[in-house]
Amino acid sequence: MVNPYSVLMSVYSGENAVNLRASIESVLASEFLPAEFVLVVDGPVDDSLESVINSFPTLKVVRLPVNQGLGSALNEGLKHVTYDIVARMDSDDICMPSRLGKEFARMSEGLDIVSSSILEFEGDISNITGRRELPLTQDEIIAFSKKRNPFNHPSVMFRKASVLAAGGYDSNFPYFEDYDLWIRMLMNGARAANIEEPLLYMRTNEGMFLRRGGREYGRIMLSFHKELMARGWTTRTDYLTGAVPHYLVCIMPEFIRKLVYRRLH
Repeated sequence: MVNPYSVLMSVYSGENAVNLRASIESVLASEFLPAEFVLVVDGPVDDSLESVINSFPTLKVVRLPVNQGLGSALNEGLKHVTYDIVARMDSDDICMPSRLGKEFARMSEGLDIVSSSILEFEGDISNITGRRELPLTQDEIIAFSKKRNPFNHPSVMFRKASVLAAGGYDSNFPYFEDYDLWIRMLMNGARAANIEEPLLYMRTNEGMFLRRGGREYGRIMLSFHKELMARGWTTRTDYLTGAVPHYLVCIMPEFIRKLVYRRLH
């Protein structure tokens, strides 16, 4: 039995074919199967990825001639999504069997965004390296969003209409496209919740901590938080107590940054 929602995933040339297959298979093994699985191929990919994509004939494949980045790829994918309720899925993560059904049940309460706690792993899901928990209620989510991203993007389910009403993903803030979208949705009156139970395994590696640091990443992060102040979403106090300490973490040596991120999660 299929159910009235879509799954949206994007894949690009840098992905691992084995991980992509495992990710797709985890969705198709769900206890609450989607009516539609939209896969955006963000630019040309190699033969190994093509082989995986072609082995799943039920996928609705959307191909972009050149790589456009995650935000733009997801915007294009939303044009091809049939259902209003959409579950995001990254191409190297593992969906737990109960995830989609539990999130859909919460969405059926009239919510616009739902995500869950996630378990981070390296190599295999038996090797859990961390857990990312978030505030659960609307008020807690809004307060948390003043300083940090209030949703785990890989485990998000949202309403397409609410995303489009907020303007969709914006590529003006690389690394923060999803955070930016959530804030615009919340400012637009979106109703939100997080599920305390971990419902997704998120693949991590050393490169993830490298990408979350450096002066350029820190510069973009500060610029994004200044934009949140300009919109009236946050205050100068929020900036000084949230963004500035985050910047200091960004410019720390990688091994220290990794310890800090682990502790925060």
